[in-house]
Amino acid sequence: MARLLVVLMSALLLTACGSLPRDPFTASDLGAEAPKGLNDIRFNASDAAAGIRFAEGARTRRAHQKTFDVLAISGGGSNGAYGAGILVGWTRTGERPEFDIVTGVSTGALTAPFAFLGKDWDRRLTQAYTSDAADKILSRRGLDMFFRPGVYDTKALRALVEKYVDPPLLWAIAMEHSKGRRLLIATTNLDTEQTVIWDMGAIAARGGEESLELFRDVLVASASIPGVFPPTLIEVEGAGRRLSEMHVDGGVTIPFFVAPESLLLWAPPAGGEARPGRVHVIVNGKVGGTFGFTKGGTLSIVGRSWLTMSKALTRTHLTASAAFVRQSGGTMQYAAIPDDAPGDTSGLDFSAANRETLFQLGEQKALDGSAWVAPAVPEETAARKP
Repeated sequence: MARLLVVLMSALLLTACGSLPRDPFTASDLGAEAPKGLNDIRFNASDAAAGIRFAEGARTRRAHQKTFDVLAISGGGSNGAYGAGILVGWTRTGERPEFDIVTGVSTGALTAPFAFLGKDWDRRLTQAYTSDAADKILSRRGLDMFFRPGVYDTKALRALVEKYVDPPLLWAIAMEHSKGRRLLIATTNLDTEQTVIWDMGAIAARGGEESLELFRDVLVASASIPGVFPPTLIEVEGAGRRLSEMHVDGGVTIPFFVAPESLLLWAPPAGGEARPGRVHVIVNGKVGGTFGFTKGGTLSIVGRSWLTMSKALTRTHLTASAAFVRQSGGTMQYAAIPDDAPGDTSGLDFSAANRETLFQLGEQKALDGSAWVAPAVPEETAARKP
């Protein structure tokens, strides 16, 4: 995290004059409703009614499984290799469910489409995180650093997305979406300061090159750490004019997210049978406090403070989510990188060796049954059940 801080401070100093060209607009230019043409593919996380509407297909679908399964995948940069290993190892145990809903944030957004499609896509998921395609994710920029925001270019990130997110993948996602399953990805809209949830299956169902481009844009935006990578501009139709929204890493506003409240109530469809809800969260990082001697310099102090804050936020979010799931009659478990795991888990080491090590660790943890643990929930909260 200290390295990340150095990168961010360098971005501030070296790219202070850099900017993305875009025409200014005001809140009134957006109009009273959501930008035109987007009502059926996205909603703000703060909009409870919209969350219920988007969740309805998954809540009422009839499935051969006897449980209702949700998978949430967090951010974490190169640590996403750990989560990918968890999924592949989980497949090998024969116990990985077909998820009704999969959600992703940041690197979790890149993993989510493959997790959503299931075991038949494990080979592509493995390649995405362990092949040399990810070696140059942190590609330093040239002189354009002074004119464009972000210390690193997104060309390598976008190339990785374009290589593994192709028309056949979109077609497969659209087919699963038609069954009522949902793939949801979070970005942060810097103009509105809102977490935006994108229904990727609905985007895929539109078909065509434009949908493929938007699908890729959302994934790149969700994984673009502000200051490290340039934001992604997404063109929308406002009140009588075209506008460009600025979207960045979903992790700016939320470390991970589970399903909307309507799904966590586990209400069965009319005439159907209730299916107990199970939520699994993959945290691509460590969550516990670990000892690390902090030097007296500014960067060390701020970097260590930032790391401590991030872990605390993740723990708080895990506890709150687990309490809500339990009150709704469901269960929740999470998998995180062990606090005593060696190596670089800063999320910025994209070397092939580090990614392979993290992948193998996740796979082994899933295979030996030690990956999943239940979050701690205060007794007074746990006692309140439906």
